[in-house]
Amino acid sequence: MKDHFRRLAYYNKWANGRIYQAVATLDPEDYFADRRAFFKSVHGTLNHILAIDKLWFGRFTGNLYAIPSLDVILHDNFNDLHVARIALDDHIVDVIEGMDEASITGVLRWITTEGEPYTSTLDRCLTQIFNHQTHHRGQVHTLLSQLTGDAPPIDFFLCMNHDFNAEGQSQ
Repeated sequence: MKDHFRRLAYYNKWANGRIYQAVATLDPEDYFADRRAFFKSVHGTLNHILAIDKLWFGRFTGNLYAIPSLDVILHDNFNDLHVARIALDDHIVDVIEGMDEASITGVLRWITTEGEPYTSTLDRCLTQIFNHQTHHRGQVHTLLSQLTGDAPPIDFFLCMNHDFNAEGQSQ
């Protein structure tokens, strides 16, 4: 099971790299404009993904991270957001690499953002967070397609055609 989540962690890093590279070409007006997406703009959506990843990986590691709202803006500009994304993607890979099979199938207890206690297994929580990333990254992909007519392919199989070194870099 660990290999499955390892692949998802590396895919997440790879796909985010491609999305952020494409987003970097947007002019600020398009990047910040309310496009009627769930988190309004490209910037809002990328901030949401980062915030929820920080929330969940804080739960996984015991370094709890509280967010004031689901639409919190953690970084006001693209460059700071991009630096934070790279750092968190590296952290996600490290966390997954540090897990063993027993911890992945073990029980996780946390308090929801609504203040309610909740219990599940870590593998289900990991599945949730990787699915969440893919869902909202797909929204950014759609916005890129609408804005530029060209969004980078981010299919899982394209990523898996790459070999990764110990640092998760494509070789």
